[in-house]
Parts: sequence; C-alpha cells; structure tokens
Amino acid sequence: MKKITLFFMLAVLANTSFSQEQKENLTPTPNYKLATKFSPRNLAKMVHSTAVQPHWLESGNRFWYQYKTSEGSNYYIVDADKRTKKKLFDNAKMAKWLTEITKDPYDAKHLPKFNFEFVDNDTAIRFKLTSNEEVEIVEEKDKKETDSTQADSTKTKKEKKKAPKMEKKKYFLEYKLGSDGLTILENEKEKKEPWKKWANVSPDSTVVLFSKNHNLYWMDKENFLKVVKNEKDTTIVENQWTTDGERYFGYGGSDKEESNPTKPADTTKREAIRGYWSHDSKKFVFARRDSRHIKDLWVINSVAKGRPELETYKYHMAGEPEFYKTSVLIFDMPSKDVTTVQLDSTVQQTIGIYSHQYKKTDKSEHKPRLLLSEKDKIYFSTVSRDRKRLDIQVADINTGEVKTIIEDHFNTYVDKKNIVLLNNETEILHWSERDGWGHFYLYDANGKLKNQVTSGEFHVDDFKGIDENTRTVYFVATGVNKDEDPYYEHLYKVNLNGSGLKCLNEGDYNNSIDLSDSNLYFVNNYSRVNSTPKSELRNSNGSVILELEEADLSQLMAAGYKFPEPFKLKAADGITDLYGVMYKPYDFDETKKYPILEYVYPGPQTEAVNKSFSVSMHNTDRMAQVGFIVVTVGNRGGHPARSKWYHTYGYGNLRDYGLEDKKYVAEQLADKYNYIDINKVGIYGHSGGGFMSTAAMLVYPDFFKVAVSSAGNHDNTIYNSWWSETHHGIKEVIGANDKISYKYNIDKNQSLVRNLKGKLMLVTGDIDNNVHPASTIRVADALIKANKRFDFMVMPGQRHGFGHMYEYFFWLKADYFSKYLLGVEVTDTDIKEMNIDVPRKY
Repeated sequence: MKKITLFFMLAVLANTSFSQEQKENLTPTPNYKLATKFSPRNLAKMVHSTAVQPHWLESGNRFWYQYKTSEGSNYYIVDADKRTKKKLFDNAKMAKWLTEITKDPYDAKHLPKFNFEFVDNDTAIRFKLTSNEEVEIVEEKDKKETDSTQADSTKTKKEKKKAPKMEKKKYFLEYKLGSDGLTILENEKEKKEPWKKWANVSPDSTVVLFSKNHNLYWMDKENFLKVVKNEKDTTIVENQWTTDGERYFGYGGSDKEESNPTKPADTTKREAIRGYWSHDSKKFVFARRDSRHIKDLWVINSVAKGRPELETYKYHMAGEPEFYKTSVLIFDMPSKDVTTVQLDSTVQQTIGIYSHQYKKTDKSEHKPRLLLSEKDKIYFSTVSRDRKRLDIQVADINTGEVKTIIEDHFNTYVDKKNIVLLNNETEILHWSERDGWGHFYLYDANGKLKNQVTSGEFHVDDFKGIDENTRTVYFVATGVNKDEDPYYEHLYKVNLNGSGLKCLNEGDYNNSIDLSDSNLYFVNNYSRVNSTPKSELRNSNGSVILELEEADLSQLMAAGYKFPEPFKLKAADGITDLYGVMYKPYDFDETKKYPILEYVYPGPQTEAVNKSFSVSMHNTDRMAQVGFIVVTVGNRGGHPARSKWYHTYGYGNLRDYGLEDKKYVAEQLADKYNYIDINKVGIYGHSGGGFMSTAAMLVYPDFFKVAVSSAGNHDNTIYNSWWSETHHGIKEVIGANDKISYKYNIDKNQSLVRNLKGKLMLVTGDIDNNVHPASTIRVADALIKANKRFDFMVMPGQRHGFGHMYEYFFWLKADYFSKYLLGVEVTDTDIKEMNIDVPRKY
C-alpha cells in the first residue's frame, strides 16, 4: 500500500512538473535583440520619406518637394496645370558643380541638405552652402580700419598683428532652372539681426512696437533703421506709450525671472509684444492679461550647473477661485489714443482674437499678424470658465463697442474652430456641434443664420479653402463613409447652400491633404497602418493628375518588419464600435501564449491609435518585439472626430470612464485569439496615459497585473485648469447677490491605492512644468502610507517628454514587463542594447 501511495505521489509530482515546464515553454523568451533592431536610430537608416510635403510657388499651380529613398534624396518640381513632374536638377551634375566650387567631395547620392529660395518669378533657386575650407573672419570694423590705414600714407608705425579668427567658408549660390551650372553670388557675411526677436513692424513698415520693462514703446522707421544698422547708436529715439505695466500685468515682454537671483532685472532690454495689426497699419490690438493673482508653482533642477536651480512660474490649477483677467486694448497709431474693448471684466472667461491667414504662396519675409477683418472690426470669441458657453463677438475698432453675433451653449463643453469671413465680409462660416455632430453653418454679418451647410452623422474636422466665385467650401471630414474606419480623414467639397457634397479622395485609407491656394489641386498622402504610404496629386474634382511617390520600405521589410493588424470590436456597452491596432512580434509563434500590453491615452482630445503608417514605433511595434502582443484601441469619450456623445462620454468621470472599454477589448481579443494570455495583462501610458494606466491597476486590480505609468496627472486638482475643468467639468454656482463661484471635484488615483495588487512603476521628470512631479509623488506617498510595494523612478533634469532619456525609459519599461510578465529578469548593470550603437571614442 505504501509503495502504491508513493508511486501515486511521484506520478502527481512528475505530472505537475511537466505541466509547469509546458506552461513555461508556452511563454515567449524576451527578444531584446529584435527590439534593438527597430530602435529610432536604426529606423532612421531604414525608412526615409513617407510623405510629399509641397512648397507651393507664387507663380502658377506649381510646387517643389524633396523625397528621400535608399538611393538618396531627389528634388522635384511639379506643374499641376501641365500635369508634369520633373527633377529640379540633375543630382550628378549638381554634385560635380558643388565639388568644383567648394573643393569638398559630393556625389549624386550624397548631396548636402538644401534650403532653397525661389527667385526671379520662380525661374531660379538660391541657397547657401558651408564648405570645410577655413577662412579668416573679416569683421566690418576691421574692414574700415584697413581702408583707413591704406588711405593714410603718413602712418608708418606697424601695429602688432593678432592671430586671425577663422571660420568655415560660406557660399551663396544660384541655379537657373534648366541651366548647365551654378553662379557664385557675392559672399557677404550673414548679418546678425537681433532686432527680429523684439521688433513688431507694422504692415506698412512705418512704425515699430516693442516692450521694455513691461511697458509698450514705439519708434518710427527712421530710428528703426538706425537700430538695424547699429543697436548701440546713441541718437536712436524711442517713445514710451504706456506707464502702468508691471510684471504679470504688462504689455508684452517676458515675465520669466532671471535664473541668477542676485542679478538685477534688465529694464533697458527691448522685448517682443505680440498683438494684431489692422490691415491699414493704423491700429494695433493687444490682449492684456493680468496674472498677478495667479499662484506660483516651482520645480527644482537638481542637475543644473552649479547650485540646484529653482524655476518659478505662474500655474492655474483646476478649481482655484482665481482666474486670468484679460482686457482687449486698441492702440491708435496717428493719435496715440488707447481704446478699451467693452467687455465685462468681472466674468471669468477666455478671450481669443481671430487672425488673418496668409496664403501658402506668400513668400514675403515680412508677415505681421493681422486681424481677421480688413474693415474696422475685431472678431473674437469668449468662452466661459465652465466651457459651456461660446460667444462669437465683434467689436468696433474705433469705439470698442461689442456685439454678440453667434452663441453656442452646451451642457458639457463647447469646442470651437476659427470662423471664416466671405463675400466681402457680409457672411460668416461657423463650425458647431449643436446637433450632436461637427458641422458648418452659414450666417450673415449680423449673426442671422442663413442655413446649415453640412449635415448628417459625420464630423467636419477642418476648413481647407473656399472658392467664393462658385461658393464652394473645401474641408476635411471623418465618418461619412460608413463602410470604413470613422477616423479616416478625407477631403470633401460642398456648396454653401448645402448641396453637392462630394468626396475628392475616396478609398479605404487615411489621408493627409495639402490644398493649393487656388483650390484647384491638392497633394494627397495616404496610407493605413498596414499599407505602404503613397502620394498623389489630384484636382478639385477628385481626379488623379499625377502619381507622385511610394515610400521605400525595402530595407525595413528586409529587416523583418511586418505590418500591424487593425481591428474593430465592441465597447463595454455592447453597442459602440471601437477601433484599434494589434502589434505582434515579428518572430511571432502562434503556439506560444503571449502576455497582452495595452498602450493607452484616454483622450478626450485624442486617442493613442495610429491610423496611418508611421515610423514612430517606440511605444507600439518596438515594445511588441520584446515578446508581447501590444494593443492600442479607442474608448468612449476618447476622440473628438466622432459624435459629440462619443467625445463627451467621460464628462464628470475623467478618471474611470475609459477603463471598462480597455478591459472589455482585451477580453474579446483573448476570446478570439488563443495566443493571448488573458491572465497576463499589462498597461502603460504617458501623461494622461500615465494617469489612466495607474487608475486601471487600482479600479480593476484583479485584471491588470503590471503597469508603467509615466508623467501621469494622477491628481487633477494640481494639474492645469484647462484640461480637467474642460473635460471633467466645473460647476458654476450663483450665490447671494448674484455672486458666482466655482465648485470642482474629481476622483484622484491616490484615493484607491489600497486596492493595488499587481506591480506598478511610477516615473516622472523632476522639472516637468506641464504635469508637476507632485502629481506622481502624491501617489507614491499614499502607496507608502498604505504599506504597498511599488517602483519609482525620477528622470533627472527632464521635462514632460523625458528628452534624451526616453530611450533609457524604453528599456526601463521593457525590463519591468519582461520581469513580471515573461518571468525573465535582466540583471546586467549595463544596458547593452543602448551601448551597442554608441561609438566608443575613448
């Protein structure tokens, strides 16, 4: 009997051991080598241009562009009217000419990076080139002294000659299109133009405005030309216009304090003032913001040179009773009078002034910011503190009198876009979501609605152009074609009366559009996450005029790259369609059981889901190569490109609204694919994704097992007021004597730390002045007080995006997920995967 029992026990142990071994064999081995192969540094060697970026020329419907493949860069000029595409120059000849002139070697595949300027009615190009030859620097004053010495024949005493200062020789070259050579232009030394940092020159160039010691100053053209010639000229006359400016309530300039606290402020320094000129140069409109009462915030740069450095800045947090106070002032150039636009200064609101948009073909160097209206009007918007009310208003530029012309109110929050003036400013094109979808509405100048221009269950995203002669609007929209991903962008045109809606670039792709100023042609770059990017030229009827380019992915494919897989699944309500992308290891083995990682960003202003092919693989494709199935997917409340209901789903529940959908999608994928191990679910994200990934671990602690949360706004009461007050909501309360106050309440991650069961790593940059490190530290503090084990990393001297430490952060995440989801801990001190591509010079 004992022998039988012993035999049975041994059999059970053997079977258990076999099952454990079999389970371990099903788990993939971390493949750091494959993840290293597709680092940003290596991808830059394999993939070059993926889109055509047209530079439209002033004459005709023509543009030039540069496109790089594994054979080098080529430059092309396209004439849309003639339907021709030609090389701007012969690369071999250009290499020959440059080599002969500069004595530096070039060949057809290895030309320098050009920055072209088209001249002579777009018949020639000019560019500058720096050679490796060193020449003596000849300063302007040295030239004068040399000329003076040569003129003075009585001067016999020789001065001691100093060692010459040297610099790389610069060439200024011109190429006439179609010619057989380059012309060397006069190689004058590039003039320093420090005045460009502060001079706000009027459209007619007669007046220059600037800020000094927080006040507004001006000078005329004669004195400004003296400044251009020599800023230290003592005969320069500058005129002070205002006297009441002070720090945080000034007229332009910088409010930033000196990094050296012992250094007194420079009250003589000229600084920029940014405002809006009237088209006739007679008026200057300036939005003066009072932030004196807004509280300070600080970060400390511990790795600054010398002593750790304190950085102080104004930062308005959600729910704080104070708010920025803005007044709009009109400065009259001839009379020097100042008129105040008649606004209620007691109302907490945000003011936005609409500005003129220059044409793409306008290559003039002087482009001051202009008011939208060419008449005596200032068009601007006001948005209430609770973001539920948008008013489009117009002010008389001479009197400051204000009239409200369009009103948009919502119970959640109001999104806004620029208005368009047309028909000699007698009509206004306005975008609104008032019927639950983003659409255009046509008004007369007095604010009377004429008609709705677009309508239906789709989202108008962006105005592109208008042909006033045919009264045709060109715009980008999503969701019109119900048979494709509703996020795919297409170009449409429609008549202002609402008729004739037509798609101009049909096809099951996401498109990026660049429309010519004439509205007759557009460059269309299109792809999906699982297709090779292509570029084409189409006309305003949607016909393809020219096939321009197809991205060269040959080296990428040779390295083993495989396209990711788009998918569509249901949200947790069982009704709403969600769209996502699944990334697999390129050495994928369907007999394995892969942990699943969700890369997240909750929205509501965007979702972390690619729609086009992208070489920005850092957070998705590359992480999958370590040995995971990586998934990105939208969630209800995540993106504005769908219905207003979808976009505002998370209003009032900003911490938790997207989590249920993320969980449900992972479950559906695991049901569908046997190679997904639903017992090993990880989650990671940055900023709002850091907030969301930690919340997932605390709200669903038995489902999400591992998270890396970076730069997360875990406590939105100390994040900027715009993001969370807008998307979560703040309540306006009217009290006694009509006194208005605001109540704000939002769930914080640290309130749920007692729920933590899995492995959590928190990461922050120590000088993050967007999402303050305190937001992460407060979660760490709560975890410590709850006696929880977790991991914490500070990125020294890094802002919100982690800068040059982002590659280090990638491997930090890879190590963490490898240890806790793949069961392999990397213990090497050196990150060999980072060191392998770094040349050792000592």
